[in-house]
Amino acid sequence: MTILVTGGAGFIGSNFIFYWLDKHPGDRVVCLDKLTYAGSLSTLKSVMDRPDFRFVKGDICDKGLVLGLFREERPEYVINFAAESHVDRSITGPEVFLQSNYIGTAVLLEACRECGVGRYHQVSTDEVYGDLPLDRPDLFFTEDTPLHTSSPYSASKAAADLLVQSYVRTYGISATISRCSNNYGPCQFPEKFIPLMVINALNDEPLPVYGDGLNVRDWLFVEDHCRAIELILQKGRIGEIYNVGGHNEWRNIDVVKLILAKLGKPESLIRYVEDRKGHDRRYAIDPGKICDELGWLPETGFEDGLGWTLRWYLDNRPWWGDIVSGEYREYYEMMYGGR
Repeated sequence: MTILVTGGAGFIGSNFIFYWLDKHPGDRVVCLDKLTYAGSLSTLKSVMDRPDFRFVKGDICDKGLVLGLFREERPEYVINFAAESHVDRSITGPEVFLQSNYIGTAVLLEACRECGVGRYHQVSTDEVYGDLPLDRPDLFFTEDTPLHTSSPYSASKAAADLLVQSYVRTYGISATISRCSNNYGPCQFPEKFIPLMVINALNDEPLPVYGDGLNVRDWLFVEDHCRAIELILQKGRIGEIYNVGGHNEWRNIDVVKLILAKLGKPESLIRYVEDRKGHDRRYAIDPGKICDELGWLPETGFEDGLGWTLRWYLDNRPWWGDIVSGEYREYYEMMYGGR
């Protein structure tokens, strides 16, 4: 079959492409990506020349391009990873998040409706649920947890999720939604928490930790997430939401200290900075539904996955070196330089 992956030059999308091509020989993957700051063709270098892969540069908000590509390729599956996903950027400039995350989803859904796509899958986030108190470790996000967004980013993703559900009910689109916890692994943009800390530690630069560093995140290795999406596409019920999390909660400061220990760097590199506006305190997912219905379980322990991730960044310095030496350096200074 042919599958269309939007946002496939980014972190999770590229890992999904690698996973699918490895696990499904004979399938053809088409990647549509705008190549913004967070997407790079160098990430897809290993598959660019394969006959079962095609890359198309373009914006999911471009109705003509999207519909033309759907008509040309007739994909059976469409998996939408394309999104503005950096919370800090959504606080300083929310408009682009509404455009990409909501309007882009609308364009894709309309193309699915017109072309009769067999399955559309929306990759969402646990951030649509808001946060949980630190003093209630018994509480977890379930698929029935009310939406309670904290940032323009999470609000734009929640709006897109509601739009997908409306297309299922009104137009009969065969669609599913997954909401995942914090992903980590190879090819993640240096702006994100774990690669930011890894790269700064490798460069013996200060590691900026928001607030008191006690915010809790549920960490999920990216390949475990890819496997969950595969199962949802194959066995998930139409119109359903599946939470994907690892029951793998770590305080931010403890993750930072673990990274420093694994790299043999001193904790004196830690620098506490002014907290992010509206910073969620705790994310924790109950993945019981996907476990019970589809038999999915996370397979990667955090310390193992973090070790593999560190090795990837050690072995791929040119990949992230090109990024942090350019426009990103200006953004980094704006976000952390004066805090």
